Amino acid sequence: MAGFSHRYEHTDDDMVKIEVNLDDTLGEWLGYIMDELLNLGANDVYYTPIYMKKNRPAILLSVICTNERLNDIKSYIFRETTTLGIRYFPLSVHRLERRFYSLQTELGEISIKEGLHNGKVVQVAPEYEDWKKIAVEHNIPLKEVYQKVWNHL
Repeated sequence: MAGFSHRYEHTDDDMVKIEVNLDDTLGEWLGYIMDELLNLGANDVYYTPIYMKKNRPAILLSVICTNERLNDIKSYIFRETTTLGIRYFPLSVHRLERRFYSLQTELGEISIKEGLHNGKVVQVAPEYEDWKKIAVEHNIPLKEVYQKVWNHL
């Protein structure tokens, strides 16, 4: 994430969570909107299926960003979606220290990410883009690559 350091465990208190109900937005737009919000500096973007008044199916767009990025992101949402209103509220985010290393497997090299809480490893995960690349290069199922990598951890 551009602009954020995860060298040390810390809490970011200058964050905002934005919520927008989208009941008349084409599904094809959602991927585009997500990519553009991330390009604008959002830390996280996700969608949740919801039901609105009159039992209409809709999508809840959630965006997490810094206060600094809030106005640009609000402007983008108003320009690119069908919403007439945006809710947002302050948010703190506790971020784990992150450490990376490379793991050599019989299929190739994979980057491994560790999350540390109070100096102890509590999360370990292979980097998705690496195991996706290996699955394509070796023409094997993604889940097979994932299982082989986990056997090395």
